[in-house]
Amino acid sequence: QVQLVESGGGLVQPGESLRLSCAVSGGTFSAYVMAWYRQAPGKQREQVATLTAGGNSYYAESVKGRFTISRDNSQNTVYLHMNSLKPEDTAVYFCTANGQYWGQGTQVTVSS
Repeated sequence: QVQLVESGGGLVQPGESLRLSCAVSGGTFSAYVMAWYRQAPGKQREQVATLTAGGNSYYAESVKGRFTISRDNSQNTVYLHMNSLKPEDTAVYFCTANGQYWGQGTQVTVSS
């Protein structure tokens, strides 16, 4: 059984940074396409960043240049490094493996 557990969310001020982590257990982590999504209140879930098994990354336009997705295959963990955070980045952030397995989400709130 594949399980994903996100951590690292919190309350930060605009312009600050956070690093989200997603630990994966079960399956073959190195083979997964890993992605981060987010969902703000009253909005649809939005794909934020994707990282393929081969190391190719893709970002939503709204986060390009500010967010970086990375993975550590030795730790079965994917990260989302978020810089220059804005209030509109406030959402619950989810990680997913192959779009098939999902974590429970971690809240990120950007507010002064």
